[in-house]
Amino acid sequence: MTDLTTTYLGLNLKNPLVASASPLSKKVDTVRKLEDAGASAVVLYSLFEEQIVHESHKLSYFLDQANEPSRESNPYYPDLDHYNVGPDGYLEHIQKVKKAVSIPVIASLNGVTDSGWVEYAKNMEDAGADGLELNLYNIPTDLYLSSAEIENGYLDLIQRVRDEIKIPFAVKLSPFFTSLPYFARKAAEAGANGLVLYNRFYQPDLDVETLEVVPCLELSTSADMRLPLRWIAILYGRVEIDLALTSGVHTAVDAIKAVMAGSSVAMMASELVAKGPSRLGEILKDLGDWLEKYEYESIQQMKGSMSQRAVEDPAAFERGNYMKALQTFDHRLP
Repeated sequence: MTDLTTTYLGLNLKNPLVASASPLSKKVDTVRKLEDAGASAVVLYSLFEEQIVHESHKLSYFLDQANEPSRESNPYYPDLDHYNVGPDGYLEHIQKVKKAVSIPVIASLNGVTDSGWVEYAKNMEDAGADGLELNLYNIPTDLYLSSAEIENGYLDLIQRVRDEIKIPFAVKLSPFFTSLPYFARKAAEAGANGLVLYNRFYQPDLDVETLEVVPCLELSTSADMRLPLRWIAILYGRVEIDLALTSGVHTAVDAIKAVMAGSSVAMMASELVAKGPSRLGEILKDLGDWLEKYEYESIQQMKGSMSQRAVEDPAAFERGNYMKALQTFDHRLP
């Protein structure tokens, strides 16, 4: 029988299918269903830095403004009360999930500055999290802030978190880096155990009738995995760090591509949100059947087999492949 086991962030996993951060992990019963379906680990939904700040603002309000309630407040904060529980509730949720399942539980921090990250990273470790995912979701808008300053800030944060906690952690990145290989190397040197590629920024839309900026969230498709697939294939074997592919994993073939490129795990959210936790079990069965059909003895045998350093034409992952792709349209032109 094919050995599906893998390792990620030093954690021994029974297979490469991991439930990534999503609303599915808000309920303990749903996390149990994910485990029953075969998920090898779960990344909990994110605790946002804004919630930590909001909690602090509420405390200051009651201490300093108790006798003079304000009628005005930041319009973004009320929504946070409904998004998920606050910092303390999140820590309690980690404890409840840990008691309910036997698979590794990875907490998730989503922030912009390092003001609350280090403290809450330690709190999550103390609550029993097996690992941590630092979600660097930042939209730079300052005309005088250089990319080097932003990236150095990220690296400083990684180092500070590494100095504070003992559990392994990964950094979830956006695709908007001028030199991803350089940053990946520096992140590993700063103490990150893994990189998660990629964070999907939810792009706002414009309502031309109401003249409002409208939040827009769309579930991924398998086509969305091409970008992280390419960069995992390029990074594999060049940086001493675990790689995780997220965005676009919907089928067993998608998971196979992720592992062949060099990913330790294939993280899933959209497919499970759309079809429920049991869908993961179907994908896991398809994965096992495929490996047996093509006579793979283990996931490790397959891992990195189609990375840039393993394929016959490494340039296929670079600029040359772009010209080849354009040529496929030649015959369609008049």
